Amino acid sequence: MKQHILVLLSLLAIVGLVFSVACACPPKPEETIPPPPPTEEKPPGEAGAEPEELPSFPLTVVDDLERTVTIEKLPQRIVSLAPSNTEILFALGLEDKIVGVTDYCDYPEAAKAKPRVAGYSTPDTEKLVRLEPDLVLAESIHEKTALPALERLGLTVIVGSATSIDVVLHDITLIGQINAKSKAAARLVNDLTQRIEAVTSKTESLTPEEHPRVLYLCWHDPIWTMGSETFIDDLIWKAGGVNIFADDFEKSRVVSLEAVVAEDPQVIIISGMATSKNLIYNSIKREARLKTVEAMVKNQVYQISDANLIERPGPRIVDGLEEVAKFIHPEIFGTPE
Repeated sequence: MKQHILVLLSLLAIVGLVFSVACACPPKPEETIPPPPPTEEKPPGEAGAEPEELPSFPLTVVDDLERTVTIEKLPQRIVSLAPSNTEILFALGLEDKIVGVTDYCDYPEAAKAKPRVAGYSTPDTEKLVRLEPDLVLAESIHEKTALPALERLGLTVIVGSATSIDVVLHDITLIGQINAKSKAAARLVNDLTQRIEAVTSKTESLTPEEHPRVLYLCWHDPIWTMGSETFIDDLIWKAGGVNIFADDFEKSRVVSLEAVVAEDPQVIIISGMATSKNLIYNSIKREARLKTVEAMVKNQVYQISDANLIERPGPRIVDGLEEVAKFIHPEIFGTPE
């Protein structure tokens, strides 16, 4: 029985990672279809901020999959199919326009009250259509599954696919542009950029030898990690480390313990997946076959405080960068709390 439970946990964790989420779902609220918000002829500016300007519609943009998409009018009803998109919408002050989210959209707290229309990768199309969205924000995981169906239904879909932190910032800018929040997006991107540069200004001059070899662990049984073309790989580099599997494969993959031992990581960073608590960390610390790698010998194995800081390509990715920088270079950024 114990073995079956561990296998089930592993499968759930791997599916969750592919969607870049790692938190338990809140209770499912009553399914209600909120009334359309009043049409805005001109978007209001934030208090104390420079007023926004209504862009010229129809507006044609290019999303992360290099799809050319035309936005016919200012969106009033938005469905978000990824927690990262939901966090961006809230950060830009667009929460009143959100009419549907996924089961895993749990930040900020107010996101939990939004109607649920999707799980990991396949939204409930019937439920989504009933919400009458004029904009759907999807993720690359939907490219082969939900996207074709949504396009056949004539819905306007923008797809994000963040392969670096720069792409995260671009996505914030794009969502702001589409929703007449370009100035709010510019302020947010400027703030995030300053914080990123506060880290990279201290790591960009490091020599290759001064970049510790880093293993990022999403799951332990089997070992699931990230290669190149991922924002986590980019984050590790910006924090002053080098991803040990960056030259071996792209995206995410299962690797063997033998491969990890051969790469001899100097730092191991573990995502503290909400459903596992300290399971991954404790398992790795107890793994006898890893006892000779430098990270274990020097006790440089760390668990990030909140997996969503590093696994969701939204505004909080910079919080993740700042925390990881302390793991990799405590002599520069201070000892992790």
